[in-house]
Amino acid sequence: MLLTRLLNPAVATGTLSLIDAEGRVHQIGRGTPTIAVRLHDKALHRELALNPRLRFGEAYMDGRLTVEGGSIFDVLTVLCQDQENVQGLLGRLSEALGPVLRLVRQHNSLGRARRNVAHHYDLSRPFYELFLDRDLQYSCAYFRTPDLSLDEAQEAKKRHIAAKLRLHPGLRVLDIGCGWGGLALYLAEACGVQVTGITLSAEQLVVARERAAKARLTGRVRFERRDYREMTGRFDRIVSVGMFEHVGVPQYRGFFETLRDLLAEDGVALLHAIGRADGPGVTNPWIRKHIFPGGYAPALSEVVPAVERAGLWNTDTEILRLHYAETLRLWRERFLARWEDAKALYDERFCRMWEFYLAGAEVAFRYQGHMVFQMQLTRSPEAVPLTRDYVVEAERRLAQPCGVAA
Repeated sequence: MLLTRLLNPAVATGTLSLIDAEGRVHQIGRGTPTIAVRLHDKALHRELALNPRLRFGEAYMDGRLTVEGGSIFDVLTVLCQDQENVQGLLGRLSEALGPVLRLVRQHNSLGRARRNVAHHYDLSRPFYELFLDRDLQYSCAYFRTPDLSLDEAQEAKKRHIAAKLRLHPGLRVLDIGCGWGGLALYLAEACGVQVTGITLSAEQLVVARERAAKARLTGRVRFERRDYREMTGRFDRIVSVGMFEHVGVPQYRGFFETLRDLLAEDGVALLHAIGRADGPGVTNPWIRKHIFPGGYAPALSEVVPAVERAGLWNTDTEILRLHYAETLRLWRERFLARWEDAKALYDERFCRMWEFYLAGAEVAFRYQGHMVFQMQLTRSPEAVPLTRDYVVEAERRLAQPCGVAA
């Protein structure tokens, strides 16, 4: 069977039993654990051989492919643990054309950016509440110690970001891609700053404004539905968490030039984004089609040149390696525990799609070179202290009850 021959090189750890549509069992790999993948449609034999990176996930979504003796996370771990790239002819052709196709796929104009954001982020608040922390932080948490809960790790992430921004009361802060407003509200309340949060998601905007009103912070925090390219004025601090993945490589130079123009002369910016440790690549076609159209996690070698051309100082870069893998594990476990609730909001196919997404993303961060980087940027080399001691000191102050950063 052609599909079996294509999968054999990928299964270096564990054993995968492939049960084809005619009931024949094909053993792939050696050792344990043994997990079975059953194909329910004969057409899948050819589809998976030609374009596995797209069709595998779609077949799981549609129920044409099921897993026995484990979960889809277990299957993806067996296939990807040793970073083997399982591809058929069309998959390899797509990779070869990736740099050219990326220019088209990631040309995120204002209109296209709004549509891309709506595809993912305009899902209902009750859905995201099923598996996110209580503050609705939909980005990598920060595990100062391995035993932190999801809520504790997300609080630690907000403190870590605030510390790097060197905040004190009265500063004007711009939050690019503010999500449901959690970080902006935290910065305003804990650090006494004035925050403008912008998002392209209509659903997120409604929720963020409701939360600001409930917290009685509307005098210090305002939320707008605007693109970063539409902003004017100057800000003492700029923060962007989990938004840069939607900018697209062709827009990087413009993004950092805009950031430079919006940042005060002595200002500080903090960019928190997903990246890849193994150099430039392309977005998985299943993720691009079903989860994040127009999205791309860059290599630092693609980001730093744009920072340099914009005339900004990269005053600090931190790589968070397995923090997102742990975040995704907790999201996946919480999502599976609330499966029936998610199904009531949407349907079974939608739930399988999200299970595949969360499982695949966790595998990417554990085994396939994905990471998160936090890049601190300034216009002046004197905008931050010469050592990083201030970060730890600020985090300690922020961790104190009712403490406002000095």
